[in-house]
Amino acid sequence: MTVSAIIPTYNRRELVCEAVRSVFAQRGVAAEVIVVDDGSDDGTDAAIAAFGSAVRYVRQPHRGVSAARNGGARMAAGEWLAFLDSDDLWRPDKLARQLAYHAEHPDLRSSQTGEIWVRDGVRVNPCRHHDKPDGDIFAASVARCVVSPSAVMLHRDLFAELGGFDEGLPVCEDYDLWLRLGSRTRLGLLDEPLVIKRGGHADQLSRRFWGMDRFRVAALVKLLSAAGLQPDRRSVALAGLRDKCAVLANGARRRGREDEAARYLALATACA
Repeated sequence: MTVSAIIPTYNRRELVCEAVRSVFAQRGVAAEVIVVDDGSDDGTDAAIAAFGSAVRYVRQPHRGVSAARNGGARMAAGEWLAFLDSDDLWRPDKLARQLAYHAEHPDLRSSQTGEIWVRDGVRVNPCRHHDKPDGDIFAASVARCVVSPSAVMLHRDLFAELGGFDEGLPVCEDYDLWLRLGSRTRLGLLDEPLVIKRGGHADQLSRRFWGMDRFRVAALVKLLSAAGLQPDRRSVALAGLRDKCAVLANGARRRGREDEAARYLALATACA
């Protein structure tokens, strides 16, 4: 098995079935399909059962998307891992084009493709700052999340070396993983719109948590605390940490939370 498609899901019965069908529709690649159900109670189990043995289905207690993705990766038999969020879709040539890209770039162990963005059923154009970098993604990844899980393909050995997704982060777990990836290696870009990224759902994690930079700061602190970060990378990460701490401190001051503001300013100083 060359590619394992790993689909985490939670209470998205109809959407996850559409995602599965988009994997079945891949041309020229017969991917292993793994659905990890993160404790759904909406009948997802029965819906996936209708696909029969074509889908490897596992249900786990509700532990979050990182645990679901990591669980799928442990089950995977493929040399390459491709993650697909349950509200997104792959276009029919996604896996074949990405495998061909890696055959042409054997030095790369990870890549992502371009995307089509859809919000509430309407196609939208992303802003320029959402342009995806090619090769050395580290500096761009410090500023914001520039990699989409549904667009990524990683060699299973690289995923293992990185340690997978951080199950302690409720959100920004992808930001954290791409930081670690970018600090060690390059990520290729196949700049073709091979993923349909669907947003606007009420259950999206980004809508459930305020102050997303809190979790990005945690990821940066973890990276800076780890051994082996090159000096130039460390400087970039520190600058990003200071910027995010300043934003959070200013926000805390506006809400009259001086103690919280002081903690973020002290954190930026301590990590320097």
